[in-house]
Amino acid sequence: MDPNETVLVGCIGGSGLYHLDNLTFVKKLHIKTPWGEPSSPITISKLPSGALIAFISRHGPAHTITPTEVPGRANIAALKHIGVQAIVAFSAVGSLREEIAPGDFVMPSQIIDRTKGIREDTFFRGEGVVVHSMFGDPFSNKLIDLIAPLVENVLEGKERAPKLHTGKTVVCMEGPAFSTRAESTMYRQWGGDIINMSVIPEAKLAREAEIDYALICTSTDYDAWRVGEAPVTVEEVIKTLHTNAEYARLVAEGLLQQVHDAVAGGKLDEIKGCMRFACVTRKDVQPEEARKKFSYILPYFD
Repeated sequence: MDPNETVLVGCIGGSGLYHLDNLTFVKKLHIKTPWGEPSSPITISKLPSGALIAFISRHGPAHTITPTEVPGRANIAALKHIGVQAIVAFSAVGSLREEIAPGDFVMPSQIIDRTKGIREDTFFRGEGVVVHSMFGDPFSNKLIDLIAPLVENVLEGKERAPKLHTGKTVVCMEGPAFSTRAESTMYRQWGGDIINMSVIPEAKLAREAEIDYALICTSTDYDAWRVGEAPVTVEEVIKTLHTNAEYARLVAEGLLQQVHDAVAGGKLDEIKGCMRFACVTRKDVQPEEARKKFSYILPYFD
């Protein structure tokens, strides 16, 4: 990036949302991080005000990367390295609640992690340095509070007028297969409201990189918990995805300027600095190579 160009806000697109073609294209960045290359080139686009936005397609531009294989560390590290301080991510989800209908939008505030430990979910493993991040509130509450009314404003008056649900819990499963009926019922009993395959490790990595992170979900189906109905099919999901993706682009266009202004004005200060004292390994025994690697995302290792 040109040092005179500032990119404060990043957007990660999920299934169905592979680009923000309603913004003005500026350039593509091909970045190689210490954790590899992102799942897509970073597209830099311009809002009408001139503010720049960075976009990554989570599953690749042609959807060739499974949820388990998404290079989450490279995605988050690349965005942090070019200056991004807040991420608005999008994801398709299954609904675990009757009131969350296909087509509705959901902004979760909690996560239940049901991935199986085969994803790289931290920057700080195998490097001889022990770092613990606080993750009790896995999303940026200030960012959610800013975004939620903006999403509602965009959706109001639309043809189907999708509802926005907030304060929900997202279950993140490994995939790529969908849930069994027994699993789906169990997640409901645990308090899950929606289910996806992507929020972990993305949210954890954003926290370790001190980036404000919020997830906007679009419901595609009712998962498998509904007794008497056939389990969800890929055909059903894809059909709803196309409709949801257009709404998601409108939502992104309608809120990214305000998110940029909030970051530029220092109003999203909830996450910044949270990793300052997270390292419990003494500096004098931290491997120099590890410190150099971590300095790519955090200033405390310079």
